[in-house]
Amino acid sequence: MPRVVKAKPKAKKPTKKPTKKPTKKPTKKPAKNPAKKPAPASAPKRFGPRKDLGAPVDGFFNRQPPQLRASLDPLRAMIGEAAPEATATIKWGMPFYSVGANTLCALAAFKAHINLILPGPPGTYADPDGLLEGDGKTGKHLKLRPTDAFPRAAIRGWLRTATARARG
Repeated sequence: MPRVVKAKPKAKKPTKKPTKKPTKKPTKKPAKNPAKKPAPASAPKRFGPRKDLGAPVDGFFNRQPPQLRASLDPLRAMIGEAAPEATATIKWGMPFYSVGANTLCALAAFKAHINLILPGPPGTYADPDGLLEGDGKTGKHLKLRPTDAFPRAAIRGWLRTATARARG
């Protein structure tokens, strides 16, 4: 009779028995100040007006470093020449120049550059040299760094256009 060889049974992989982790009951931490109730998470934050809103613009110019003042002071003078009747006030931390109720322009100072902000729809300002930046619906701006050339003629033209637009 032929000899029958029995196959060895496959070794079973050890199975991990599910272990139960001890459950901890959540404990409430005592409030730091039980008299104060925290504001609900869905409550909108209410901000008041900025402290500098409506402040004179002299403080803005006096705070700027000398390398930026070299461009800011001539811009300020050019705005005064283009629209002597313009009023200047601080809004959003920068000087805004207005004729009546209409915005003429604004100046913004950053660490390494300043912006001359000119409001108006696209196509308001002639810019053959491509100096103006921004493609928004509400205006363009000129970014001036201390090392850049100061385009006086172009700025005077833009300020004349902005003044005519602000005067209505």
